[in-house]
Amino acid sequence: MSIQNPYGKYIKLSIYLVIIVLINVAGITLFFRMDLTANRIYSLSDASKTVVSTLSEPLTINVFFTKDLPAPYNNTERYLHDLLEEYAIHANAYFNYRFYDVSPEAEGIDPRTLENQKLANNYGIHPVQIQAFEEDEVKFKKAYMGLVLIHGDMVERIPTITTINGIEYKLTTAIQKLNNKISALLSLPDTIKVKLFLSSSLKSVAPFMGLNQLPEYPDKLKAIVDGLNVKNYQKLEYAYIDPSTEPTQEPSWKKYNLMHLQWPALSDGKIQAGEGTIGLIMEYGEKIKEIPLLSVLRLPIVGTQYNLADIDDMEHVIDDNLETLVDINQDLGYLSDHGTLNISGASPMGQRNPDALSIFSGLISQTYSIKSINLKNADIPASINCLVIARPTEKFSDFELYQIDQALMKGTNLAIFLDAFKEVRPNAQQPFGMNRGPNYVPLDTGLEKLLSHYGIRIKKSYVLDENCHKQRLPQNMGGGERPIYFAPIIKNRFINHDLQYLRGINGLISVKISPLELDNARISEHALTAVKLIASSEKSWEMRQPINLNPMFLSPPSSDDEQQSFPLAYILEGSFPSYFDGKPMPEKTTEGTGIESQDNKKTTPEPVVEKTTADLSKIKGQGGFISKGKPAKIFLMAGSEMLKDNVLNPEGNSPNDMFILNTIDALNHRENIAVMRSKVLGFNPLVDTGTLTKTFVKTFNIAGLPVLLVFLGLIVWLKRHSRKKRIQSMFKK
Repeated sequence: MSIQNPYGKYIKLSIYLVIIVLINVAGITLFFRMDLTANRIYSLSDASKTVVSTLSEPLTINVFFTKDLPAPYNNTERYLHDLLEEYAIHANAYFNYRFYDVSPEAEGIDPRTLENQKLANNYGIHPVQIQAFEEDEVKFKKAYMGLVLIHGDMVERIPTITTINGIEYKLTTAIQKLNNKISALLSLPDTIKVKLFLSSSLKSVAPFMGLNQLPEYPDKLKAIVDGLNVKNYQKLEYAYIDPSTEPTQEPSWKKYNLMHLQWPALSDGKIQAGEGTIGLIMEYGEKIKEIPLLSVLRLPIVGTQYNLADIDDMEHVIDDNLETLVDINQDLGYLSDHGTLNISGASPMGQRNPDALSIFSGLISQTYSIKSINLKNADIPASINCLVIARPTEKFSDFELYQIDQALMKGTNLAIFLDAFKEVRPNAQQPFGMNRGPNYVPLDTGLEKLLSHYGIRIKKSYVLDENCHKQRLPQNMGGGERPIYFAPIIKNRFINHDLQYLRGINGLISVKISPLELDNARISEHALTAVKLIASSEKSWEMRQPINLNPMFLSPPSSDDEQQSFPLAYILEGSFPSYFDGKPMPEKTTEGTGIESQDNKKTTPEPVVEKTTADLSKIKGQGGFISKGKPAKIFLMAGSEMLKDNVLNPEGNSPNDMFILNTIDALNHRENIAVMRSKVLGFNPLVDTGTLTKTFVKTFNIAGLPVLLVFLGLIVWLKRHSRKKRIQSMFKK
């Protein structure tokens, strides 16, 4: 007979406790995490992995975080530990991070802690006040919760981190900002080729065209490239090519779409018949940027004029295009004339400007440099990836439309927020002017015919929706809520989640927006792709002229047949056909004299050119015009209110903010950044349910559960009664 050890169960319990403690210690010290969230909130995005794996110079992250903070701040510290550890797993040898102890001890402050606190203050990381619940009391304490990133001589700081939302986005964008052009250039395996194509035959005709600087252009351009090479680690390679000596089987002007001129004998034989090519190409790998050097203007009365790109501007132009070629360009074009919304957000005399875009400007400026484009005085730079056009109200000339069209042909994406109506407010000085609502006049800027040619149109109406924003009324107006039908709420199921950068966005609100319609025949003819981004609900309808948006006079239509879902935003993608293909090239005209100064900066007079009888109109030009474009995208939304300050949030964390910023990122080839931004969005509305479903759930909760409980009790009673009968019958036998 074996003797059982009376202490055996206690020994087993002790072993189990030790194992549990060791497992917890291993879980704290060893990094392991399984992310089961829908948007993979706790997993590192591909964009973050790419950024830290391509560092070319040392990057150090110093974290100053007070230990043993109360919830939820202790979770933030733990998450930051895990996030930086995951960064380190995917980073190269240049990535480092360190946590500094800035927590005061119970009996005093350790000298090393005091030094760490001074270091944090020197970096601009100061303690913040937080609430803590201790001993059933609400107490306030100061805590350090920030970090600093050091990359070479540059420093970027995130002074306060109080929540896990957006930490990865802030860190990755800060690292991207620091991992600047120098780091990108150092990692380039090849050089960027700068090729000047200039036929020697053009030098003979240049004086008669007013291009007196043309013979000196190659040497001056070479000097500019040499100067840029010093700043860019000798990554530029300059070449001067005379197309007259090239083989004839593949002319360079056709390959690169350069300006090619042909002319007969001019000026009584002083100029022999000939042809020539001019243009500047920047090439890296398969990426090519064409920089036009010669522009042709056909002005009424004056005639044909030729203008050579100012050599003094070429350093800036080459530098901008260099950034685009190596994917570090952060410029975003914004059309600043033609009555567009004010991107600066300035308000007169300190008053609030209802048309200001100060919030949009602030959010965009975090990751882009806004470059204002004035079509009346300058061309659209080839270095920008996207041009934003927000609510123009003035008519575009054909020449300005030609510039937009050709920018699209060259691959520049367009983000267009175009209103169908112009809101004209009554003059307050007129009798009863303050009591009248605004007038809505149909808007025709000329962009409409361009968009129609590409295959999309804006309907002259507003979308009203029963699923809309509800305005809370004050008690003196009876209280309750009033529907604002012209502010539709875009439900989750009407957002295109097939696009990755929209997957985390589950609801939007729009204001004064018009429906869009496609020309499917034209889109199919040109092999374009139209992707619907958002739409109104099936409870929406159109309001056509006369427009009256006074909520007191708005009501849904009596018949459900008048209601349907309307598309509110599209992205068109593909190789667009030029609107000007087969049409005469538009002339550039100006108000007044009809002549526009091409270079107001010059103070020295041009050399005197001998007057000749040369007829410049006989010079025929080819190239420069693109009839079928490179692959590009057009985003169109017929509602500029989405960009205004009353819709966007300064923090940049609302669904509307995410939608606008992610769309801009997608048009700038930064979908990975957009996906990372929206995965932390916390707006998750409940799934829409119908009236019958709501009634059933309500009835079941009130009456169904008690009935079900009685029914289950009856079943239990019947089973017990049957068992009792069975037992009685067994004993009777």
